Amino acid sequence: MKETRQAARRRGHRPGPWALVPAALVTTGALVCLAVVFRPGHRADAEHTTATAVAGPRVTAAPGRASSASAASASPAATRSPGPDVSPAPTAKARPSAAPARPSAARTSRTTTTTASLAGRIRPGTGYRGVATTYDAGTGDGGSCSYGPSDDLMTAAMNHTDYEVSKACGAYVLVRAAGGATVTVRITNECPAGCAPGQLDLSAQAFARLADPAAGRIPVTWELLSPGDSGTLALRYKTGSSRYWCAVQVLGHRNPVARLELRAGGGWRRLPRTDYNYFLAEDGGGCGGTIRVTDIYGERLTVDGIALRPDAVQPTRLQFARH
Repeated sequence: MKETRQAARRRGHRPGPWALVPAALVTTGALVCLAVVFRPGHRADAEHTTATAVAGPRVTAAPGRASSASAASASPAATRSPGPDVSPAPTAKARPSAAPARPSAARTSRTTTTTASLAGRIRPGTGYRGVATTYDAGTGDGGSCSYGPSDDLMTAAMNHTDYEVSKACGAYVLVRAAGGATVTVRITNECPAGCAPGQLDLSAQAFARLADPAAGRIPVTWELLSPGDSGTLALRYKTGSSRYWCAVQVLGHRNPVARLELRAGGGWRRLPRTDYNYFLAEDGGGCGGTIRVTDIYGERLTVDGIALRPDAVQPTRLQFARH
């Protein structure tokens, strides 16, 4: 899609009178009652129910409280990558490993907070007006969100203003044309300053679902979605990451990510977000440790045990709730 600057940054009845019942029937009835109370299957059923509820990752659903970092700005300033991998250009940015890792066996947990929405410019339940244009997305690689190539080209680039320092990355958006045609796209790129607020630059494949590609530019309305089938999220450390410097990316998330924190010094350290969609720890504090990811609805997913392996997609067993 883009341009020198952009390329550089790349889920009961009472019983009747016993005197009227024959003694044999009384005795038989008592035995049946005892058999029902003490039958082996009765206990086993309860245990099966418990086992089913805790199968998979260890998940705790408890009301939480926003961390002290909640008072910080919801839109951290854009940050250039200063570490070993200085240029986030598309040719140098992290790609998924050739053989994706199996789902992480790391300990995980889920906490729902009572924090107000952490959304920025793109807010749930809000409709937006703008125009849709189109560009050649190629293999899906080269986008500002640094996701790498993809077989799914139902994608779009968000205008610079609503991109909001990569906060729009990974968001699912329902786009509707004036004639009623719709398409759902995932934000994987940034449309530069020339794109007006509200504008979406769709892949050629997505634009064709709305109108004849020859039209080139059409009025649309669009809104944020929280899709049903979105798998589980994954994490990736950027090329060059170590315990002295690291950058972490969230992949496959159902809802837009609002913040990422590392466990460090007995507390949580909130990392600034870069415009190429990684969260950066310039001094390495917390790199390789427990990671906590929060979506724009305030739900926090905690993953403990993700290895510090640069350029490797490491799946988890968690996903944000659908809204």
